[in-house]
Amino acid sequence: MAFCPLVYFGLFFINDVVWKSNIALFFLSCIAVAGIYGAFTASKKILFVQTIPALITIVLILFYLQIP
Repeated sequence: MAFCPLVYFGLFFINDVVWKSNIALFFLSCIAVAGIYGAFTASKKILFVQTIPALITIVLILFYLQIP
């Protein structure tokens, strides 16, 4: 998780909205998958703390991309 602040900081320097969204979707997917794995192996709380917010953000980004 230490790379997340660097990724978000790097997104400020990308001017293309689609490219920026693709990078954000990739890393949010990584966070969601890690949360699902953590929920199965460690604690169910991880599902609500990490996975659900990542999935909500993915849906919001995809909704934003659909608006012309």
